[in-house]
Amino acid sequence: MIYLYYDSRTGNVERFINKVVQITGWTAIRIQDGLDVKEAGHLVTYTTNFGKVSDKTDAFMREQNHQILSVTSSGNRNWGRNFAVAADKLSEIFDIPTAMKFELSGTLEDINQFIDIIKNQYYDSKRGSEKLDIA
Repeated sequence: MIYLYYDSRTGNVERFINKVVQITGWTAIRIQDGLDVKEAGHLVTYTTNFGKVSDKTDAFMREQNHQILSVTSSGNRNWGRNFAVAADKLSEIFDIPTAMKFELSGTLEDINQFIDIIKNQYYDSKRGSEKLDIA
């Protein structure tokens, strides 16, 4: 079973996650204060304030990063170089590979790409594969 942990403020990430779960049947758990992650999984979050990691995601990662295998972020392409940069920041701070970035709630192509990356390009039992950093 593949586990997805997610944070969503405006609903974009939640819509993305719901579509992924509908297609795959994977388990998705929304991040909340005090969440104790029992199963390793992949984080999907959002970028806020033109290039910042949300406070809730930051707090979650400080406590649970040892259970997170990859990070994916949504963003807005209008932010230019800050597009979905939360993934880059979390990847660097916690040494976790970036799976991908998508805009707003993602397209069907984004959803299928995410599923493919998590199912077929996540190879090793550690944090992830160098190959995974394709974003």
